[in-house]
Amino acid sequence: MGIKNYLLEKAMAWKMKDVPPEQREILMNMVKKNPDLFKKIGEEIERRVKGGEQKTKASLAVMKKYQSELRSLQG
Repeated sequence: MGIKNYLLEKAMAWKMKDVPPEQREILMNMVKKNPDLFKKIGEEIERRVKGGEQKTKASLAVMKKYQSELRSLQG
C-alpha cells in the first residue's frame, strides 16, 4: 500500500502543479481518505467525455452528484 500511496501522491502533484500548495494539500488528504470515490468520479467523468460531453461540463456535473461525499471528506 505504501508504493500505491507514493505513486498516487506523485501523480496528483503533477496533475495539480498549478494549484496553490494549501489547496493541493487539502485535495491530497481527501483522496487519501477515500481513493475509491475519486477513482469512481474520474471514471464517470471520462465516460461522459467519451460520450461527447465537454470535460468542464462533465466534471461539474459529476462533482455536483458527489457533493455530499466530498464535503464529508473535508471535515
